[in-house]
Amino acid sequence: MNKKLFSFLLLLIILFIGAVYYTNNIQSPILSLTHKIQNIYFDTKIFINDTIQKHLNQAKHIQKMQDRLKQCNKNLLVMQQLKSQLKQLLQDQNSTLTLNPDIELIHALSYVKFDNFNRLWVSMPDFNSSKIYGLVYKNDVAGIIVAKDNKPMALLNQDPKCAYPVFIGSNNVPGIAYGNNNGTIIVNYIPLWMHIKVGDKVTTSGRENLFFQGLNVGTIIKTSQEQGYRQAIVRPYFVQHGISYFYAIRRVF
Repeated sequence: MNKKLFSFLLLLIILFIGAVYYTNNIQSPILSLTHKIQNIYFDTKIFINDTIQKHLNQAKHIQKMQDRLKQCNKNLLVMQQLKSQLKQLLQDQNSTLTLNPDIELIHALSYVKFDNFNRLWVSMPDFNSSKIYGLVYKNDVAGIIVAKDNKPMALLNQDPKCAYPVFIGSNNVPGIAYGNNNGTIIVNYIPLWMHIKVGDKVTTSGRENLFFQGLNVGTIIKTSQEQGYRQAIVRPYFVQHGISYFYAIRRVF
């Protein structure tokens, strides 16, 4: 074999072996560094996206709470204006009626009996066992509070012993609401000559100083005629589903 040709082939073999050897040794750290950079990039991208998303969600929540606060402040101003106007009206009429309702947040402790979900022991400091109190959840009537063994016991709307005066419809047709123990409320003693119908809204009348006038009770789903009066079956707005806190009305005025 020609010496020059042999030398050329030998050089090619050496270059090929060197290329393979050094390529693996050079590419390995480069690829490793590239992978690390890629991982850092993707981790940073995910972190930035999560941070932005959390910030946007927090900003939306803050804006929502600010809007609610504005509405509450607006409602407070309206209520203060109405209170001021009513106070002035009472003064003009030389009325002895005062605007000083006493409402207290109370806590439900436990059921009086395990088989009766319409009666609850409630925590009510300075309880007067000789009085009956109105019980409210949000803007809906929940029942009344009475004394049992000198302790405050809540009778929810569906309890047959729970009773209070109500108005029906826009004409304020009077009646007395009673619990029915089957998911509804019965309104009795509705005058025969006064018109009521299915769909009429039932609210508190404000009589007997148990509730403010106009609190939500329910909607009529059925009417009937009894001896000397009408009767209405009412679907209540308040439904007991493990609610722990109520408002007790100690004094209406």
